[in-house]
Amino acid sequence: MDTFWDDVDRHLVRYGGTFTREIIDSASGSFLFTEDGRRVLDFTSGQMSAILGHSHPRIVETVRRQIANLDHLFSGMLSRPVVDLARRLSETLPESLSKVQLLTTGAESNEAALRMAKLVTGKHEVVAFARSWHGMTAAAAAATYSAGRKGYGPAAPGNFAIPAPSGDWQAQLDLAFDLIDAQSVGSLAACIVEPILSSGGILEPPLGYFAALQAKCRERGMLLIMDEAQTGLCRTGNWYAFERDGVVPDILTLSKTLGAGLPLAAVITSAEIEAEAHARNYLFFTTHVSDPLVAAVGNTVLDVLVEERLDERAAKLGAFLRNGLEDIASHHSLVSDVRGRGLLVGLEIADESLSAPITQKCLDLGLHMNIVQIPGMGGVFRIAPPLTATEEELALGLGILDEAIGAA
Repeated sequence: MDTFWDDVDRHLVRYGGTFTREIIDSASGSFLFTEDGRRVLDFTSGQMSAILGHSHPRIVETVRRQIANLDHLFSGMLSRPVVDLARRLSETLPESLSKVQLLTTGAESNEAALRMAKLVTGKHEVVAFARSWHGMTAAAAAATYSAGRKGYGPAAPGNFAIPAPSGDWQAQLDLAFDLIDAQSVGSLAACIVEPILSSGGILEPPLGYFAALQAKCRERGMLLIMDEAQTGLCRTGNWYAFERDGVVPDILTLSKTLGAGLPLAAVITSAEIEAEAHARNYLFFTTHVSDPLVAAVGNTVLDVLVEERLDERAAKLGAFLRNGLEDIASHHSLVSDVRGRGLLVGLEIADESLSAPITQKCLDLGLHMNIVQIPGMGGVFRIAPPLTATEEELALGLGILDEAIGAA
């Protein structure tokens, strides 16, 4: 154990906060297992990705079969898993979203979406929420405002932040775009948004907001990009979070949930936008574009989501989880809000100084939690268990969380 952490200190780059002081040896379903034999309930689905739990037997079988048959290709070559997944994804979406590019991470898919939007519109300016997280690569990082902006030199020019909606959101949105118009050099290309801002504290814009936002985009010839890295593929109780609003984005990005923990992402757009991008020589040629191994996993993810009706399950389990969290809030004044949709829920802790002790107490008791610190809001636990979790597992997690908050 001592040698392990000595090696960590000596050889690993620290890339975000501190490492959890546990050595994870294996994982199965909703649980992680440490090297010293502890069982830890995973209320984050890994990095909000493993919607089918860890080491799902169907995923394991697909990986074993596919890697023995066809794992990776020259990026200009195609295989059946890739084309099948593209077709099947488009079949889950409104008719206009019919063209798919398969990539690896959320940052990469957002990078491609922004690159495509800039090329098609012939413009370069991008609007995003002030509490957004779209990735750590160049254009995605330039549109990320919740963290990581200081100390890296100038971001890509032409990036603007608007406030996440609160209060009189229509007046707020009108004012935001008045300010955008005043600052713009006349080159507004796209607006990229998460339907529920996760790193921003599980903030869900009210019904009607995205329709109004899309109207602002249309008035200015901008494309609307929706980043459903965490909300896509049934987590919110719908296949896609944007369905609630009756708004269809010009470009949709998927990632985390699509690979159920493996590196798979997608950019999905209309035939018209794809044709214009192609006519203008759209280039996003990467090492792992259209890889057959993870595409086969994506097909299996869709199989399980459909066969087990996990959209309905997420809605039902989400109601159970929400009720349990509201019960905790009712007898702990420290909890200032419960919000979210389906199995993506936020629990706000009023006293920011207690966020870390509660998180550590949860881990000590066998529950892995993640909390984000929001200026002026305290800390917000992001709770995103697998869609395959049971009510008993959720109840276990709720009990541990209740005890940890009480201990604080």
